[in-house]
Amino acid sequence: MALYGKVGAAPRIIVLVLLILVLTIGGALWFDYLGILDVKNAAAPILRLMGIQPPAKLPETDTTYLLEIERLGKLREALDLQSEELRRFEETLKAKEKEINQKMAELEEQRKALQDQEKSFNQRVRSYENKRANLEQNAKYLTGMPPAQAVAILLKMDDQDMIEHLRMVEELARNAGEESVVAFWLSLMPAERAATIQRKMTLRRSE
Repeated sequence: MALYGKVGAAPRIIVLVLLILVLTIGGALWFDYLGILDVKNAAAPILRLMGIQPPAKLPETDTTYLLEIERLGKLREALDLQSEELRRFEETLKAKEKEINQKMAELEEQRKALQDQEKSFNQRVRSYENKRANLEQNAKYLTGMPPAQAVAILLKMDDQDMIEHLRMVEELARNAGEESVVAFWLSLMPAERAATIQRKMTLRRSE
């Protein structure tokens, strides 16, 4: 204790300062070793002023670049996969579009065919209606004529036309609740022609 009391305050302060510097420098070097602080590069200007050449900075390893290259490679692979998926999806869409266009063309052809059938059917209906209207009108004219004149006109027709006119006369008479003059007209015709007409009319009724 006596020896400690003889030491002045100045030496003790110097020792404490040196101790602090040593701890500070040691801690900084330890942090530099751990990679937390870059003490060497930060202290390089001070070391140069003191005539001490700082150690050359070691070049960075290629680990960072390798990791970046690997990351970019994986990203490129992902983009390539996505591009391939998009290409397949586009091909699928084109195939679907082609299939839809083909079906639409088939439906259009069917629609046109149905239109043609409907048009043909309507034409046949109109033709039938016009023919029936003409037959009905001619039957009325024939019924209003003298029997001999009506028979003369009927004899100029072929068998089919005559049968159609005679049947229309019978239908009009039946609808009006009157007696048909067809039997009387047939009696005025030559026997052979009248027999042929009667036979054909009977056959048509039995069908």
